[in-house]
Amino acid sequence: MADVIDSEVFQAFTTYATLVVLKMLLMAPLTAYFRITRKAFVNLEDSSAHGKTPEDQKKLLRLDPEVERVRRCHQNDLENIIPFVIIGLLYTLTGPDLSTALLHFRAFAGSRFCYTVAYLCTLPQPSRGLSWIVGMVTTFSMIYRILSTVLLL
Repeated sequence: MADVIDSEVFQAFTTYATLVVLKMLLMAPLTAYFRITRKAFVNLEDSSAHGKTPEDQKKLLRLDPEVERVRRCHQNDLENIIPFVIIGLLYTLTGPDLSTALLHFRAFAGSRFCYTVAYLCTLPQPSRGLSWIVGMVTTFSMIYRILSTVLLL
């Protein structure tokens, strides 16, 4: 096990996994920022700090398109980054070449950052779709490597 932790592949995985998890974690405060600046809340107790009367507080209970855009981007991160971290960890245990592993890790991390920029800046499609596809193909490529190593496919 010490050999795996000391390997360059594991160190590369740790670096890129940490970057994408950090990006994912930063989406929560960004969502909160958009909620506060757009005064768009989903819970009455959240709106109480910004509305003086109960009627004012109820008016702040609304959906805002920009807040929803950030929230959906965060949701997509949760749906893609968590599987990448799990699959990537298993992938490092298969002993891939460093150059191949770096290609996988960099492609996935790059695709997630591109996806976020495309989503939050409302870039035209297919920019967001292509970045999502790159991340999925990368993850499935690692899954294939895991299965072909373990199951001898």
